[in-house]
Amino acid sequence: MKQTLKPIMMSALIAMSGLTLSASKPEANPMVFGNSRLSIITPTLLRLEYARDGAFIDAPTLFAYDRTSMLPVDSIEITDLGDNRYEIRTPALRIRYHNDGFPFSTSNLNVFYTLNGKEKKFTNRFITRNNLGGPVETLDRVTGEIPMNDGILSKDGWYMIDDERTDLLVDGWIRPRDTDSHIQDQYCFIYGNDYKAALASLGAISGKVPMTRKYIHGVWYCRYWDYTADEFLGIIDGYDENDFPIDNIVFDMGWHTNDATVGTGHNGHLNWNGYTWNKELIPDPEALLKACHERGVTVSLNDHPHDGLRPHEYNYEQFAASLGLSEDDPVPLFDLSDSTYMNRFFEYAHRPSEDMGVDFWWLDWQQNYLFPHVRGHHATSLAWINELYYRDSQRQGKRGAGYSRWSGWGDHRHPIQFSGDAQANWEILAFEVRLTACSGQGGCYYWAHDTGGFRGDPNAELTTRWTQFSALSAALRVHSTKDKRLDRRPWISGEKFTDAMRRMYHMRSELMPYIYSSVWQTHNTMVPLNRSMFIDYGEQPESFRQPQEFTFGDNILAAPITSPGEGDSLTASQQVWFPAGEVWYDYFTGERHDGGCTKNITKPLDEFPMYVRGGHILPMQPYTARPATTPLDTLVMLVYPAAGDTDNSFELYEDDGISLDYTRGKYTTTRLQYIQNGNRATVTVHPAEGGYEGQITERSYRLLLPALRDKTTVKINGRRAKVETDPVKGTKYVTVPKTSVRKTVTIEYSI
Repeated sequence: MKQTLKPIMMSALIAMSGLTLSASKPEANPMVFGNSRLSIITPTLLRLEYARDGAFIDAPTLFAYDRTSMLPVDSIEITDLGDNRYEIRTPALRIRYHNDGFPFSTSNLNVFYTLNGKEKKFTNRFITRNNLGGPVETLDRVTGEIPMNDGILSKDGWYMIDDERTDLLVDGWIRPRDTDSHIQDQYCFIYGNDYKAALASLGAISGKVPMTRKYIHGVWYCRYWDYTADEFLGIIDGYDENDFPIDNIVFDMGWHTNDATVGTGHNGHLNWNGYTWNKELIPDPEALLKACHERGVTVSLNDHPHDGLRPHEYNYEQFAASLGLSEDDPVPLFDLSDSTYMNRFFEYAHRPSEDMGVDFWWLDWQQNYLFPHVRGHHATSLAWINELYYRDSQRQGKRGAGYSRWSGWGDHRHPIQFSGDAQANWEILAFEVRLTACSGQGGCYYWAHDTGGFRGDPNAELTTRWTQFSALSAALRVHSTKDKRLDRRPWISGEKFTDAMRRMYHMRSELMPYIYSSVWQTHNTMVPLNRSMFIDYGEQPESFRQPQEFTFGDNILAAPITSPGEGDSLTASQQVWFPAGEVWYDYFTGERHDGGCTKNITKPLDEFPMYVRGGHILPMQPYTARPATTPLDTLVMLVYPAAGDTDNSFELYEDDGISLDYTRGKYTTTRLQYIQNGNRATVTVHPAEGGYEGQITERSYRLLLPALRDKTTVKINGRRAKVETDPVKGTKYVTVPKTSVRKTVTIEYSI
């Protein structure tokens, strides 16, 4: 059989003489062997293709979205073994391939990798046994733990995604494959123990998770209720008056009219789909949106688009005319396969509300039972509509803003996802902890949950514990069904619960610099914000046995309470494993826990097991009622001692929070360094690098030192500083007056 990969120089002489010589580099990557093509995308990610007549696929798909990444040829070694057999090496893999003219199989391909210090063999049989879990599409009507889908991480050290049936993206639109020609398209993630390499490989082929609009990670209020304009503003005012932060408010279905008479409907209702404002509840939508924005709060609208625009909508005639329809033509069906229809839909259904000030849409697509796939395609309706909505949200230079259910591989490019209408009970809370920690392994990086549960009996204790978990999630978002007993405003359940939840809301507000910087880290590395313990500590077997525990970014460890408490203080317990090699400090009490042990931690209602990693800087901000938009005029840094000498840095990330300018390098990073040498510690704020429109030029600093000994001298830039004590928290701190962000600040003290 003819080979289109040129033989390596002198391979014939090597075969005749029996000599073993160092092989030349391959001439190209991908490597073509007749009708087979092997692409080495990263050192741990292979693409296997087989196509009749060599008609390979170079167009992107909804999963394989990025075709630009490929391992450089000079990082690959290939040896021609003779008889159409080759050995190919990457920095992580040894590949044995026999070009026998057939598709890649267990007969012609073996890949050797290292797992737990031993060489293992991968073949593309795709028999999975030890997958570590991934996201599910939705928790709608789920009342207890359910099986999770696969993620790419496995204790076997590999995972494979079959992309053969995925539609292509040609000129920005989906197109079915030529299944008569292209018959094999597999992506083999073979990473051994290097889980972060697997996640990076996902970004290399499927695109990195984009930066979200900063307010997405703030505090949300949402409820299925028909509120008036005054009531919406009253909710925002209530947050302020009761000392709770808020960044975003969601208008559920009551914002639009409900007088539809035709359509497929959903759940027996024709009125869930609509685009004409309900003037009885909201007489002046533009004025309401302006008032929300004046209060510093963004607005999202619920959208069930399954019937598109129908004759009862105020602008239906113009919409129909734009499609070339007359009065006698039937109402057009909502058609995700038709680019003209979808462009006109966005123009007439969304643009009028956006022009009035709506910030983004809540895509509440629930019609998979009626329309599981895009007409004439393999793509699911949810996957394609998520892509279209996200694209359309990238108008006027803004980042995309998705807010929809999870649709599978590739949907990480459309954050943020919401997990659906879960039942309000303790079992679901516990499952959401596990699900959230594992979901990034399947690409679902940012969950927004229905804090407190969507439906069920009122339970203020459950809502309080759920709030603690959501305070360390991608967004602190509440939601509930149309039940007059269920309202998740955090100040209406009695003083004990209000005080406990206020503490969590304030903490969320204060952690925003750390959260947003960690989102930047996720964008760059594909390592999740909420992550399972084995991602960072997989070399320790105990890390695989902690379903109720996770790390939140690099420097926070948490194990939320997921069971009811006892006594007047509703004290409850949770098991916490502290990874060896680290020292951890209780965020609320400052208690030290050395790593390498498991403890049963008991906490009152207003605390939960949450720990800061010693020897690292946790960047924070003073409490603000608008956490996601308040300028960082004062940088607060929380620091605990390390277990021994150390030199660690954290990259504080800042940008304008909403535009795509970050993709053009318009952002700022500031290195925050902690050095511990013997009994001396130094915290250094290095000069800010980069810039963006609206960047502050000066800020003050507050260094929190809870473990600082009494009468210890602290010096700021070589001068002795005043050590103060917070009258409420009892934490010692020093303050650096406002200074240029381009100047170095050094703080030294004894430990």
